[in-house]
Amino acid sequence: MMNMQQMMKQAQKLQKQMEKSQAELAATEFTGASAQDLVSVTFTGDKKLISIDFKPEVVDPDDLETLQEMTIQAVNQALTKIDETTQKKLGTFAGKLPF
Repeated sequence: MMNMQQMMKQAQKLQKQMEKSQAELAATEFTGASAQDLVSVTFTGDKKLISIDFKPEVVDPDDLETLQEMTIQAVNQALTKIDETTQKKLGTFAGKLPF
């Protein structure tokens, strides 16, 4: 059985590793796109939107609904990628806690 001092050292080590992973994740860019890549969005890993790109052929003043739907699709795809990567990268720490 680990003593308290060993547990604290391991917890501090894990905390540093987790902070490093969180920083790497925040610096990573995630892109989501709609069908045919007509709308694409890019987020940082901490879910900050940094760009939205519309292809000219999707911009139709008489059909804003399609543009809105494609934007939502692209945003949701990018956010799903962030969540999946976050789970893969940070979820591993939960099993390593010494307590």
